[in-house]
Amino acid sequence: MDRKQHWEEIYTSKVSSSVSWFQEHAALSLRLIHDTGLPKRASIFDVGGGASTLMDDLAGEGYADLTVLDLSATALAVAKLRLGKHAAAIHWLEGDITCVELAENRYDIWHDRAVFHFLTDAADRHAYVEQVLRAVRPGGHMIIATFGSDGPEKCSGLPVVRYRPEALLAEFGEAFKLLAHEQEAHLTPSGAVQQFVYCHFRKADNWQKPVGKETS
Repeated sequence: MDRKQHWEEIYTSKVSSSVSWFQEHAALSLRLIHDTGLPKRASIFDVGGGASTLMDDLAGEGYADLTVLDLSATALAVAKLRLGKHAAAIHWLEGDITCVELAENRYDIWHDRAVFHFLTDAADRHAYVEQVLRAVRPGGHMIIATFGSDGPEKCSGLPVVRYRPEALLAEFGEAFKLLAHEQEAHLTPSGAVQQFVYCHFRKADNWQKPVGKETS
């Protein structure tokens, strides 16, 4: 079963509010977005946002340039239905983050809660990093939440990679500076506790891709 089929089956067989990563409000993500100090006109890209409620809160606060990407069309449909008429103001993309086409220097904030840790293959992680380097503007921000070093080893039947902040920084290389990190004990709808680590990075103002070589 490929990745897309797996996630379509998850969202087809379960109510979105029952999946383990569900949050009624993405409070820590919201705070870290606020901590960037960027204005409401900032462009925000949410990777794997699917049925997440983050867009509801950002739109409610007046952020106007919002994009959500998810592999699952079902998850995106759930979010659009919940948002109602407000869904029209959000850009919705269906695709795999490792290969979807993204505009260069398009986003001020890249947000990912619980996608990167599913990339257990080094080639997929490399492709993801290349996407970030292309799509995030110089001086832009990246907020990534993964399972921490004491988090689960599997989620939704799939293996994951657990991270410490310094290991996550090493994945993205010298283009980014780690500004802050903190732990979150996420209580799942079933009552289990999952340990997450949230990292806030900033892309260098003057970063340019080295000519003639790939970055990592």
